[in-house]
Amino acid sequence: MGGAVVDEGPTGVKAPDGGWGWAVLFGCFVITGFSYAFPKAVSVFFKELMREFGIGYSDTAWISSILLAMLYGTGPLCSVCVNRFGCRPVMLVGGLFASLGMVAASFCRSIIQVYLTTGVITGLGLALNFQPSLIMLNRYFSKRRPMANGLAAAGSPVFLCALSPLGQLLQDRYGWRGGFLILGGLLLNCCVCAALMRPLVAAAQPGSGPPRSSRRLLDLSVFRDRGFVLYAVAASVMVLGLFIPPVFVVSYAKDLGVPDTKAAFLLTVLGFIDIFARPAAGFVAGLGKVRPYSVYLFSFSMFFNGLADLAGSTAGDYGGLVVFCIFFGISYGMVGALQFEVLMAIVGTHKFSSAIGLVLLMEAVAVLIGPPSGGKLLDATHVYKKKPKEPQPEVAAAEEEKLHKPPADSGVDLREVEHFLKAEPEKNGEVIHTPETSV
Repeated sequence: MGGAVVDEGPTGVKAPDGGWGWAVLFGCFVITGFSYAFPKAVSVFFKELMREFGIGYSDTAWISSILLAMLYGTGPLCSVCVNRFGCRPVMLVGGLFASLGMVAASFCRSIIQVYLTTGVITGLGLALNFQPSLIMLNRYFSKRRPMANGLAAAGSPVFLCALSPLGQLLQDRYGWRGGFLILGGLLLNCCVCAALMRPLVAAAQPGSGPPRSSRRLLDLSVFRDRGFVLYAVAASVMVLGLFIPPVFVVSYAKDLGVPDTKAAFLLTVLGFIDIFARPAAGFVAGLGKVRPYSVYLFSFSMFFNGLADLAGSTAGDYGGLVVFCIFFGISYGMVGALQFEVLMAIVGTHKFSSAIGLVLLMEAVAVLIGPPSGGKLLDATHVYKKKPKEPQPEVAAAEEEKLHKPPADSGVDLREVEHFLKAEPEKNGEVIHTPETSV
């Protein structure tokens, strides 16, 4: 998938691999948590929205879909903004948009207005934060970049475990409008994280003028790199099914008769494993002997994820689903920790801002196709996996009738039976009474 590109950053400054980079890492951890966990956390308000606007679950599910579509689909726009204005200004505006969208949603009177505020405005704000934060993180870390990417990626499961119960608590106490208002204020922390993204500046050389940047706003030359094309296609195909198991595993468990509380605990298991899998994968990928082969490690993580899905489809009880969530959490964490590290290794720092935007755009199409297609297939078949062919109800009823029906007449005459019993009474445990013995 192409060789690794080694450079010292867009301004010729060597990555510090520490120092203020740890503050940048913390900001990226928070931004990643909000970006990936927020579309899932708002689902706790869906029932209240259904009751408020008289709509169905499919209508409310569009909120999360629009959020994810904006997060992925606006990648090229974010790339152009970053290359034109820099990471920090773009993130500050994004933080304001994310907060404004949720605050405005608390005053909405129709579900369409919620789509525009929570889905479009907040989704755009999160996108304007997510991509620049990754760019800054990869500028501040070089030798420790795999570990830094793994730690930043851990923000997704951590925030998911925190935002979901927080959203439920806010809904119980303040309703969905009050919850949206408070979450909007919480998203202002994105602006705080943006302030941490201090740009790296090259030291001025004597007799030299200010450095000129000849970088394009959106560098499409990355498509000339065969490694990038293979990466983009493979990542898009992977995303088609990557988010389906977390979406349907709880419903599948309930379909097997598992209580609601135990079924919801499956996501907790998956998230808990994911928290530790991402930093661990980043640490392993950063080892001196492993890092040159990080592309192959990422390929293995995708294969492992698909194998876990196939094995999980055979689970027929709660214990099997718990085992599936453990292995899926490991593979899911590996993919999350390595995907952007491998992309950076393929295209380098100079083209990373354009490459990540184009990759996210391609993945946006897969995100919109994958889970809805799984839902359509489930609606059509009403089963989560292929089951053995069961007998038709008429055949089953006939078999049951045969079991309970008394045996039919076998053609033996009762008189013959009586004659047999009289002829051989000793064989049946009876005492022989004949005229001779009676005298």
